[in-house]
This record gives sequence, C-alpha cells and structure tokens, in this order.
Amino acid sequence: MRVVAVPCLKDNFAYLVIEGTQAAVVDPSAAAPVEAALERAGVELAAIWLTHHHWDHVGGVPDLTTARPGLPVVASAKDSEKIKGVTQRLADEEWTETANLRAYAIDNPGHTLGAISFRIADAVFTGDTLFGAGCGRMFEGDPAMMHASLMKLAALPGETRLYFGHEYTQSNLRFAAAVEPSNRAVADRAAAIPAPSTPSTVDLELATNPFLRCSEPAVIEAALAHGAASREPHEVFRALRAWKDTF
Repeated sequence: MRVVAVPCLKDNFAYLVIEGTQAAVVDPSAAAPVEAALERAGVELAAIWLTHHHWDHVGGVPDLTTARPGLPVVASAKDSEKIKGVTQRLADEEWTETANLRAYAIDNPGHTLGAISFRIADAVFTGDTLFGAGCGRMFEGDPAMMHASLMKLAALPGETRLYFGHEYTQSNLRFAAAVEPSNRAVADRAAAIPAPSTPSTVDLELATNPFLRCSEPAVIEAALAHGAASREPHEVFRALRAWKDTF
C-alpha cells in the first residue's frame, strides 16, 4: 500500500491510498488536485472515503462522481444524510472494501457527531479529529466526547501512521510549547518540521500533542492556570481546547 498526500485549497490534505493500479481518495475537498494526482500516479479512482461532512472535505465529490458513475462514496452513518451521493454508511468498526483496498471505521465523534477515521494496515486517516500536535474544534460534540475519541486513537500501536486533514503542525507546536515549555520533544519536533508534516505517528503525538497528554502533571497545571475546574482528563482537555481557540 502507498499513500500520496494531495494538498488542496489553502491548507487541506486529501490522500490517495494506492494498491496496485487502484486508489481510494480520502476527503477530496477539490476535484482538480485529486485528478492531477491520479494522473501522476497512473492509477484509477476506485472509491471515496469521507471522514466527516464539512465542505472542505467533501467539496470535490460531485465532480469526481460525475466523471465516474457508480463510484463508491463511503462515510459514517451519522454524517451520511449531510453528504450527497453516499453509497455506503459505516458504523464503528465496520469495513469498507473496494478492489484491493479494505479499511475499517473508527468512530470519532467530537468535531462532528459523525466524524470517523479510516484505518487500513498501519495507517489511519483522522480528518479533523487529530492533527499534528493538535486536534480539531468541537463544532457538534462536547469535551468528554472529543477527549474519548482522541484517546481511542492514542491507544493504537505506537508506530501507526496518522494522516491528518490540515497542515496546522507549526502553529500547533507553538501552542504545545506554551502548555509545556520544558517538553524537549516539542522543541525538537518544532525545530525539524518536514514539509508536508503529514504523516505523524501515535508515539510522536503522545510525546508532543498536549491534547493527548491531559494526564501529565505539567499539562494539568497549565490547564488549571487557564480555567480547568478539576484535574479530570476531560476537564483538562476542555480548558486546553478553550485556550487554544483564542491562542
């Protein structure tokens, strides 16, 4: 399996997931960059996988499907009514399979109530749930829900590759440094950010992403100083997310 990051719009990533001459595309916000990437890779589009319903992740679907009648379009059952053209609706841990590509859904409510990640082999496509050194805003869920979704991703094997939906890593690391000024792993990562910064790994996020470190003493103290009402991880997360929203 091969993964190709496809920059779209201002800072979005779509991804081609390639096996042989077939590819699925994750979160095609625009059709033209995806079509160009397919041509460069010399592969045919076999499916569209959508992590959530926001326009900057589904905007390319109409053009891609118009050019390919019958193309499978996969999303969560909860988000499917908000996306035109969905042909398969997934619940947590349900599978989608097209050509030689087989992925299963990880239910990740918080950013939207129907947000999912797609896991295939050692790669996970997290959409706007988990970013490099950060996480998405809660447009539909609550802090406990979002924190639980992040912990589900954090429990995956450490070498798991995490492909996220936006290039926010540099700004996220500035926030991480404000939360944990003494975290050497954050400083080291900030000093050597690749371009693009996707993918990350679970181990790297556990070391540098404050939203996955809500049980760490330094993170708890920082959250308490910014309005956390208790040391409970979901309350620490709530305070961190509110702080980041205005950082």
